[in-house]
Amino acid sequence: MTEENSKKKAKLAPIYMETSSAPTNIACIKYWGKADAHYNTPINDSVSVTLDQADLKAVTTVASSTAFESDRLWLNGIEEEGAATSKRFRACIDGVKALATDKLDDKGTVVVKKEDWQNMHIHASSFNTFPTAAGLASSAAGYAALVAALSLLMGAKEEYPGQLTTIARQGSGSACRSLNGGFVAWRRGSVDQEWKNSLAEQVADEKHWPEIRAVIMVVSDAKKDTSSTAGMSTSVATSLLLKYRADTVVAQRMEEIERAFLAKDFEAFGRLTMADSNQFHATCLDTYPPIFYMNDVSHSIIRIIHAYNKWAGQIRAAYTFDAGPNAVLFTLNQYAVEVGALMLHYYPCLGEHYVNNPEFEAEIKAFEIDAGLLAATDKTGQDPQPGQVKMMYYTRSGPGPKKLTDTILNLDPETGLNTYKVA
Repeated sequence: MTEENSKKKAKLAPIYMETSSAPTNIACIKYWGKADAHYNTPINDSVSVTLDQADLKAVTTVASSTAFESDRLWLNGIEEEGAATSKRFRACIDGVKALATDKLDDKGTVVVKKEDWQNMHIHASSFNTFPTAAGLASSAAGYAALVAALSLLMGAKEEYPGQLTTIARQGSGSACRSLNGGFVAWRRGSVDQEWKNSLAEQVADEKHWPEIRAVIMVVSDAKKDTSSTAGMSTSVATSLLLKYRADTVVAQRMEEIERAFLAKDFEAFGRLTMADSNQFHATCLDTYPPIFYMNDVSHSIIRIIHAYNKWAGQIRAAYTFDAGPNAVLFTLNQYAVEVGALMLHYYPCLGEHYVNNPEFEAEIKAFEIDAGLLAATDKTGQDPQPGQVKMMYYTRSGPGPKKLTDTILNLDPETGLNTYKVA
């Protein structure tokens, strides 16, 4: 069917639509490897900080109508071929449909019976405000926004707490954590419960430790050479270190980092975050053939952060790297400008605007770095080189998904077709 015929047919039946935004999250204790590929469950627990949607988010509009002939998905303005049969997309749609309720209009009249959702196709259009597939958990934000929007559309009601997170993790594992704000744990779950207990739980909301900040260094916004899914599969099959990590290391680290976060102990939080990032990438190197997500710029950032902390006599900044070369530097509000200025010194910008936050950019450009600090970090051998870092994001912890108004739409309310275009 042509797009013109689709438009004509869509006008013959009502179109119901909702839009939701959802945050990305950055894992402090990583998950790497699937226990069950069908249910998309992990071999170990993980925990993450949800980032503020004011700075990084996915925005997803979903629509449903009896006029639609198939399920369709647009990502960043481009239609995904084969979306109707995509396992991950289908799991989210079918999972939410199973929890759907009657849809009422403003007068309380039922306009869609809960059982009728099963016979209605879904159109979805989603975009990210940050680089896709570059190791910044874009799929987590995207699938969390999809599940959140579908839940709004169909009035989904959970049968047990956290059920929607079990649906989101079937789209993208870490998406389950993006359905909550603050500090969020993904519990591994167990096969004896058919993985229904593989879900995300909020350890602390975004108001618990408001001083937490994140400085994100986008070293590359290119698509990864090795996808996370492929990398996990190879690591599970070949890395002895990965098995040891999952069986022996992670449980204790989870207890320690949750305790540190609740106590607002940045020294312990930072040490555990960096150690776990290092071990995650060590398992990638222990994979055969080895997987290289970090690059020379990533390694230089690590050296500078350790030199900075040594100079300060305490952990003021903690790096973590997901499956990509981009660094997320956690710090506290009182040190954020110093950390940002140090990064700007060694990784100066090429263009006029380097940071997502103009106020923070002005502050770090004006900040005078201590001469002793520069002497300490110069010993790492890193010379200031413009262009090694493409962009810097400055953000904090934030809430989970938000319902957006009817004026914010990625789909045409009259046709259900994509309207979003990349700027």
